[in-house]
Amino acid sequence: MPNPIEAARVIRLLPDQLISQIAAGEVIERPSAVVKELLENAIDAGATQISIRLEAGGVKRIAITDNGSGIPHEQMALALTRHATSKIADLHDLENVATLGFRGEALASIASVAQLTITSRTRDAAHAWQVQGHDPSAASPASGALGTMVDVQDLYFNTPARRKFLKSEQTEYGHCLDIVKRIALARPDLNFSVTHNGKTTEYWQQSTLSERSAEILGDTFAQARLSLEASAGPVSLFGLIGLPTAARGRADAQYFYVNGRFVRDKLLTHAVRSAYQDVLHGDRYPAYVLQLQLDPSLVDVNVHPSKIEVRFRDSRAVHQFVFHAVSRSLATTAPGADDTVAASEPTRVSPFAIPWGRQTMRQPSLGVAQPLARYGDMFAETLQAAQASTSAGSSFSVNPGSVGESGDDDTHPLGFALAQLHGIYVLAQNRSGLVLVDMHAAHERILYEQFKQALETQSVTLQSLLIPVSFHADAVEVGTAEEYRETLHSLGFDIAVMSPTTLAVRAIPALLKNADAQSLARDLLRDLREFGGSEVLTERRNELLGTLACHTAVRANRALTIPEMNALLRQMEATERADQCNHGRPTWVQLAIQDLDRLFLRGQ
Repeated sequence: MPNPIEAARVIRLLPDQLISQIAAGEVIERPSAVVKELLENAIDAGATQISIRLEAGGVKRIAITDNGSGIPHEQMALALTRHATSKIADLHDLENVATLGFRGEALASIASVAQLTITSRTRDAAHAWQVQGHDPSAASPASGALGTMVDVQDLYFNTPARRKFLKSEQTEYGHCLDIVKRIALARPDLNFSVTHNGKTTEYWQQSTLSERSAEILGDTFAQARLSLEASAGPVSLFGLIGLPTAARGRADAQYFYVNGRFVRDKLLTHAVRSAYQDVLHGDRYPAYVLQLQLDPSLVDVNVHPSKIEVRFRDSRAVHQFVFHAVSRSLATTAPGADDTVAASEPTRVSPFAIPWGRQTMRQPSLGVAQPLARYGDMFAETLQAAQASTSAGSSFSVNPGSVGESGDDDTHPLGFALAQLHGIYVLAQNRSGLVLVDMHAAHERILYEQFKQALETQSVTLQSLLIPVSFHADAVEVGTAEEYRETLHSLGFDIAVMSPTTLAVRAIPALLKNADAQSLARDLLRDLREFGGSEVLTERRNELLGTLACHTAVRANRALTIPEMNALLRQMEATERADQCNHGRPTWVQLAIQDLDRLFLRGQ
């Protein structure tokens, strides 16, 4: 019996068929991989109409027909040869890839594990030509319209071991449909139709990205999304991002494209996730369809056989660009005549289906690093301004009887307060109708943004306490206060060790002077102990600031006067990301007059 170890030492040249089957193992993992490769080829051929026909989840048959430029009949045999492609010719082309399929392995790999037939006709040909994968040299005349049809039958018929690893018919069909959706979202200017087992399951006509995303991602995304468009030098980013309150429990609605190619890139995913981190609730995932365009020489798409991973020449710059572009879009709630934002306005089926009233609010762009001039009492500065404008004869009035008239003021999109409901919600009137505000969530966002800006600009002002607040502390809390004294001071806290079992809070940030100093100090020491000083100021900073803001924000069941409510509305209008608190909850909703009319059947 031959020794397998000795036999393994013999170097031999592998046969072409085995080489192709090994390549197929890298490229053709399942039926959906065939669909991906053939769709990319169809798009590269300039097709505007693409038909996908599947049987048995793509295992029995995958037939993709396009109306592209077609393949000249004298090149059809060459198209089935490994490493044969019309899309690159030298190293320069490889470093500047502008097409989707360029490796020249797809058709040869598919032909090695399935029964493949290609029927194609070019514009100047009198008729179509057909070639079989098992005998590519024998091209024969055939009937067919302009374009190409690639018919793949009995996938893995000659590699039964691989076929055993496939899942159920419905599962494989689902994977194929996911691939089609990815490409259809990238190219809303093309027509797509999908047929499974003789039944048409999907048909998407040529449309805009807004319409195509509504068809594929559903009404939830269509009613709660923003358009995004940003550029910096040779790099641009555009697409649609979901509002935070429309986040999902799974990351199944995240589509990121680089130069038209769908990718799963950890760098890009992290950039978007970081932009959402202080507006998402819990372990939720944002939904988005984003397209990153940049010079092909700045990105390497030849990293993985399936071309789903990329490598950027300057990954840090790309990360920062994407992060800031998404952050600015989330922080800007301007509606108005801007077509980009107007395209994101939801279709209002019922007043209770509206995630919030984002489309009626306009905010100034504050910039995350803008320093704060000073901190005052809660609402004090805005309240004083409101009172001053009232005394000067302004249309603003704290008299509830005259609020309805001032509610038509365009300069205040949140309108003017009418009343407080159960000590929780502020009811206000604006030009569109009724505005409901969660006063705790709204004030929490205001304080959070103010404290974040102050910390970034190192302008946190300490407020010394007239009488230090002493409390009993265990040995761990005392040790944490001593170890992280400098970190505490940078956050605006002065916590002194009075004895082995006693701590005293002698100063807190001026912005938080109305908070419970003892509970605030305990929570802060707990976070420092758990995460460490450096992480609290970097990765965990936003969580910490959220804790501080929540401690200080106005509580439910606290009665506010009309001037205080109006002051809160004015601060919301001047605060970035004021549409949701830092936990991702909405802070206000808009009920339009038309919505109220429908509730009471007026005009019906």
